[in-house]
Amino acid sequence: MALAAPLKQVLNELDYTIPSPVQAQAIPLLLDGRDLLGCAQTGTGKTASFALPVLHALHTDPKRMHTRQCRCLVLAPTRELAIQVGKSFNTYGRKIRFSQTLIYGGVGQNPQVSAMRNGVDVLVACPGRLLDLIEQGYVDLSAVEFLVLDEVDRMLDMGFLRDVKKILAMVPKKKQSLFFSATLAPNIVELAQSILHNPARVTITPEVTTAERIEQKLCFINRGDKMYLLQELLEKQSLAKEAKLTIVFGRTKHGSNKIAKALSEAGYEAEAIHGNKSQAQREKALAKFKQGLVPVLVATDVAARGVDVKDVGLVVNYDLPNEPEAYVHRIGRTGRAGAAGLAVSFCAEDEIDFLRDIEKVIRQPIPRDTTHQWHSEALVEKHRSGFKPPKVQQGGGGGGGRGRQGGGGGGNRGQQSQDGGSRTSGAARRKTRSGSGGGSGRSRYSA
Repeated sequence: MALAAPLKQVLNELDYTIPSPVQAQAIPLLLDGRDLLGCAQTGTGKTASFALPVLHALHTDPKRMHTRQCRCLVLAPTRELAIQVGKSFNTYGRKIRFSQTLIYGGVGQNPQVSAMRNGVDVLVACPGRLLDLIEQGYVDLSAVEFLVLDEVDRMLDMGFLRDVKKILAMVPKKKQSLFFSATLAPNIVELAQSILHNPARVTITPEVTTAERIEQKLCFINRGDKMYLLQELLEKQSLAKEAKLTIVFGRTKHGSNKIAKALSEAGYEAEAIHGNKSQAQREKALAKFKQGLVPVLVATDVAARGVDVKDVGLVVNYDLPNEPEAYVHRIGRTGRAGAAGLAVSFCAEDEIDFLRDIEKVIRQPIPRDTTHQWHSEALVEKHRSGFKPPKVQQGGGGGGGRGRQGGGGGGNRGQQSQDGGSRTSGAARRKTRSGSGGGSGRSRYSA
């Protein structure tokens, strides 16, 4: 590829010899200056496919930025993803001269304001905090030459459409625009068409598919038995020749805390991350997880994207997500960089509707596991018969204690701004389906 020599040196040092399909298609187009609409599942190398062309442009055509300005703006839905993108830029660009800063909520704004005073080449930002700083006069987007929207589907699902449109109205019309998303729903394509100019379209996999390298299993199980099965899976994981890391997904903040506590009481090192944790707490937990000091991370969907850990061998959907697309992104935390992985999903009576939605979106049934001792044939029959679980109107409470984890619940109805900023993005939409441990009446993405 026609990349600058310093970038090729870094790629050689990283042992990048063959580009992934999305990189092979996107990088040449972007080097030619084309706008791009890209669809590729998580873990396929999307970040490098836009970071390398941007770094190439910064190296071959250096410019001095004015105060508060940036040449490249990357919008990301969550602070975890923003941090991950920032690390990738630093890794690939370590042999070239460029400046970068990150803007996201959950931390003090003063360091971010200071970093923007002299201008930067690359600004990676979450929409909420970025708009806050723009409105305070600390950021100026009038010099943007490269605009990247990463994980657009997640951004819209989280209610950031209005914020994104405000930001887009502030950048110059003449720029190179890149849209990257794991799914290409009609509303995403519509937004792209309103902004992109004669875009090339790169679709690596059919919209909303699951990675073939990930072995998937579905367990029909009563809610009160979930913790028993989870501990059995973790025990098998610890006895494997190459013990790997595990991510357990809960649906609620309260439920994730209870899962982590029950595991710790049972002798398993586990920590929870979710939207109620401070940025420092989340970064500390992720660092310990990546180092293997804490082998089990319990998370809400706030960790479904942007957490790139190579040694995750097992993902457990303790609670099925109430947004079917989130299933794809959750299980994509394993099987990364060509490795194999296992994703096990639990389905209790109140999650049968969620399971139907997931299988409709991924266009295939999740393989059933009937070999575990807590298998419920009664739930299989309910699923087969079209059983509709009762809808509960009020936010529910928690669940069982140690060994009989209920998964938690709660009654939060406001939508959580996951970039941790002071803004609450989008209108909170109530769900009447029962949540984890009986919780319901919840807004989308209560993480």
